[in-house]
Amino acid sequence: MNYYTVSEAAEASFIEKRSEFIGYIAPAATDDEAVGFINSIKAKHRKAKHNVYAYILRRDNISRYSDDGEPQGTAGIPVLDVLQKRGLTDVCMVVTRYFGGILLGGGGLVRAYSHAASLACDAAHIMNMCLCHRLRIVTDYGMYGKIAYILPNHETITVSSDFSDNVTIELLVLSDKLGALTDELTEITNGSANITDLGELFEDFSSVKKFS
Repeated sequence: MNYYTVSEAAEASFIEKRSEFIGYIAPAATDDEAVGFINSIKAKHRKAKHNVYAYILRRDNISRYSDDGEPQGTAGIPVLDVLQKRGLTDVCMVVTRYFGGILLGGGGLVRAYSHAASLACDAAHIMNMCLCHRLRIVTDYGMYGKIAYILPNHETITVSSDFSDNVTIELLVLSDKLGALTDELTEITNGSANITDLGELFEDFSSVKKFS
């Protein structure tokens, strides 16, 4: 149930036969957010010949694109295709073109828009959003060493650690590993650890520092 998206806006550009292509990518969770991003790029590049876009949203499984005046099928679809092949969702891509006076032809346009979209994806930080649970574990100092030892085996990610009268750890664990982790925690602590499930959520398991 994991999905891939971007953490923040990114951009990249290149020139093909004097035409400049600038690819912009940004996170967008709703249709309004995607349209807002598209409009912001259009406002930034009012003198550009074309502002081609494509976006994919998890909500309602939406995907949309526009050639923005380029020959049909040569711009919006290639940009959308890049997003789909990268497995990205909840993202919006705009590729701005400043025409350089030389026609690229249908195949040239497809390659150029695909390349601009790929460059923007390469420039972005891709997040692997995984369905997980946030757990709070409260234990005494005598059990902390045993708990710390097994956590890496379950691919957990630490959120916070507090060392006061007791040790309190908040961590993330993948949903499909939740049962195995809680069973082992109960076993090694003889049921003395207080384990609270704080709920299910999506979290980026590619960028958050793992427990160590």
